[in-house]
Amino acid sequence: MNPSRTIPSAARVCSLAMLTLWLGACATEKDLTHVVRISVPQQRLAVYDLGHEIAHYTISTSKFGLGDIPGSNCTPLGALEVAEKIGAGAPMGMKFKSRCPTGEIVKVNAPGRDPIVTRILWLRGLESQNANAFNRMIYIHGTPEECRLGTPSSYGCIRMRSKDVVALYDQLGKGARVEVLTTALPNAKQLRELDERPMDITAQARLTPERRNQP
Repeated sequence: MNPSRTIPSAARVCSLAMLTLWLGACATEKDLTHVVRISVPQQRLAVYDLGHEIAHYTISTSKFGLGDIPGSNCTPLGALEVAEKIGAGAPMGMKFKSRCPTGEIVKVNAPGRDPIVTRILWLRGLESQNANAFNRMIYIHGTPEECRLGTPSSYGCIRMRSKDVVALYDQLGKGARVEVLTTALPNAKQLRELDERPMDITAQARLTPERRNQP
């Protein structure tokens, strides 16, 4: 008997898992209640549920600055959404390669180690200024380099502590809006103004008819 025909390779198992994830996601309603706002100058991320802040975390954006040019390693600005969620149930510190778990657990602040760990929230841009985000593989993800959080130190993604990204992963559903800002996180008055602002035409075009007509 040929073992290769009976024992699927790790790559095949991962591919099947990703297909299952995608098929399941097709039947999942979008998360319209949560909004994530990320302040680049503060290196902070806040989560809002129906306009009320429910959590905040220290993060890291890109050490190369802001932008959406492919190959720039910059963090894109503006409105995005959670397009895919990857890593449910994985232990904290699990290393991911090409969005698949490798089986290796990386310790916090392990010397010389800088992989993606624990959870991945893959972002899709909703505006012309961040239209390349999905293809650039811009994620919110866990990092073992927790000592660098609070300063720009990533290669374009938004990095978080493993325990924090697990909490965020559990709070958000697919379709939750994520906004990357060049200002401080908004206060109550500014939140009202943000919720009332007109949406970029690219974002409008990507909304479902139900979301487009929502008051």
